[in-house]
Amino acid sequence: MARATWFCVDIECSGPVPGLYDMVSLGAVPVDGDSLAIGEPFYVEIRPTAPRCDPGAMAVNGLDIEALKREGTPMEEALTALDAFVGARTAAGSKPVFVGHNAPFDWSFVNYAYHASGRSNPFGYKALDTKALATGILGLHWFDSNKEELERHLDLPPVEPGKVHRADWDAWYQAHILVGLLRLQARA
Repeated sequence: MARATWFCVDIECSGPVPGLYDMVSLGAVPVDGDSLAIGEPFYVEIRPTAPRCDPGAMAVNGLDIEALKREGTPMEEALTALDAFVGARTAAGSKPVFVGHNAPFDWSFVNYAYHASGRSNPFGYKALDTKALATGILGLHWFDSNKEELERHLDLPPVEPGKVHRADWDAWYQAHILVGLLRLQARA
């Protein structure tokens, strides 16, 4: 049976779609596929280059687009650092798996960044969505698979409003969601 090292990934962006808007920060947290131990986070703020910026998106993530233009990490460097992080934390004999809470959104920005840079996405073309996993394991409706509702169903740390929408904290919280769901699945 194939083994996985889960990587809970969260991104913050300057708008709704990659290419036209930027991924401005990325957080990732590994979860060991066997022990379900949650590892240390990765975090990078990325220099924007896309032609558009939605002020509403930037208000959500709280980052300063002008500061990112001056001080953000270039995308190539950010991806090199993410590759090194994933490579160093993928357990021997396992494969890295992208996990997100609404994975299609976050994965699209990460996948776009890799392919626009002419690189291979270390997670491939697949991602595990914890919202979808929660609907199956907990029997929730899709619209009830939000973090606040999952906090009531799983043994999760409380959501900290001041940290929400910081990519490394969101990735860490998503790691707790994944572990809670996988433990329930194992008991079933």
